[in-house]
Amino acid sequence: MSTQHQTMDSSLALGRLEINSPMVNLGTCLSGSVKEKNAQGGSQAAHLNGCVPLSHQVAGHKYGVDKVGILQHPDGTVLKQLQPPPRGPREMQFYGMVYAEDCCDPCLLDLQHHLPKYFGTWSSPESPNELYLKLEDVTRRFQKPCIMDVKIGQKSYDPYASYEKRDQQIKKYPLMEEIGFLVLGMRVYKVNSDGYDSYDQHYGRGLLKDTIKDGLSKFFYNGTSLRKDAITASILKVQNILRWFEGQIQLTFYASSLLFVYEGLPPPNPEGHIPRGLPEKTTSAADACCEPNEDVLEHNNNVCAAVPLDYSLSTMYAMHKKGCTRGHHGNVTATTTTDPNPQEHNSTWKCTGLVSSEQPNGNGVKAQLQEEEVGEGGQGEPRPEQRASEVEVRMIDFAHVFPSESQDQGYIYGLKHLLEVLQQILHQ
Repeated sequence: MSTQHQTMDSSLALGRLEINSPMVNLGTCLSGSVKEKNAQGGSQAAHLNGCVPLSHQVAGHKYGVDKVGILQHPDGTVLKQLQPPPRGPREMQFYGMVYAEDCCDPCLLDLQHHLPKYFGTWSSPESPNELYLKLEDVTRRFQKPCIMDVKIGQKSYDPYASYEKRDQQIKKYPLMEEIGFLVLGMRVYKVNSDGYDSYDQHYGRGLLKDTIKDGLSKFFYNGTSLRKDAITASILKVQNILRWFEGQIQLTFYASSLLFVYEGLPPPNPEGHIPRGLPEKTTSAADACCEPNEDVLEHNNNVCAAVPLDYSLSTMYAMHKKGCTRGHHGNVTATTTTDPNPQEHNSTWKCTGLVSSEQPNGNGVKAQLQEEEVGEGGQGEPRPEQRASEVEVRMIDFAHVFPSESQDQGYIYGLKHLLEVLQQILHQ
């Protein structure tokens, strides 16, 4: 353990390589929100190798709008374009470390339960130097997914950020240190209209101390009722993540988020009928484009993933010395760069120690999440663990994760306050 900490010191120095990139009040009920049709535009043109922009993205860099973005692969996985160094390579190192085949660290193995599954890197034959992280789409098993992205922690900048970056982040949401979390975006299914209401980052930044509870509760309101079942399940999931953080002193997370997903379609009543106000589900032309394509999306059992051989904490930030490019067919080359301005050469980074590996898709691995459970009498109210299986809460965005020797108090503070607000919503 002492050797590991000694190597961490040099790793932390590498974290200083940060790129310097250059309040809305809460108004009416739907202030900051956008009504969107249930059908996602079926006319979206395919991009790289049949990939299209992720239709249900609620926050973050968006493909076609920002320099980097998120795509949906034809096999149903999500492709997150690698950010410029050091952020992108740092996030790739983090995923590779947690999901390394030879990982035997109980702390990291436990962390896997709270992350989207990682299937290595991907690039198209047309643009082999543009790397993407290949990740599980945690919304895939839901018919009408309600999605919320919440940034967690008291600081949205890391210790090595420039003064300009710190000032920029503080001005975006001055209450971050006091509240401990920020709603970056929401997409909520409305039963009565069979459509979605969307809320962007400006909505979240307009939430104050006295409006944060009502603002967050909109995520669980389906137009007819408050989904207390989804709130209860979300609380259980967040409590599990909090327990992980309280038991680990290896990593500190900045500008990282929790992704909440629950099924917008309310569960049928005991007689098996869909609640009044919701039409019987039929497959129309508009719905067809939103339904999983069985001919395409069920091919996740043989995903070729590049798995790093050595992802110890001591080597987590060595990427600034090495480039990283992986060809579409798994060819890996190594190079050393001495360019003092590496952000201009993001497409030529190369990484060593990768091997191709066949891994099953994450949606099928944890089958217990989809198994139905019954109470002690065989029927009646579902147990808490069953309700929790109907909701996903995953940690995402790891471009600012650093080694540590103490608890991540900022993240823990944010989780505890988020739980407090969720409890208030549940019991209101």
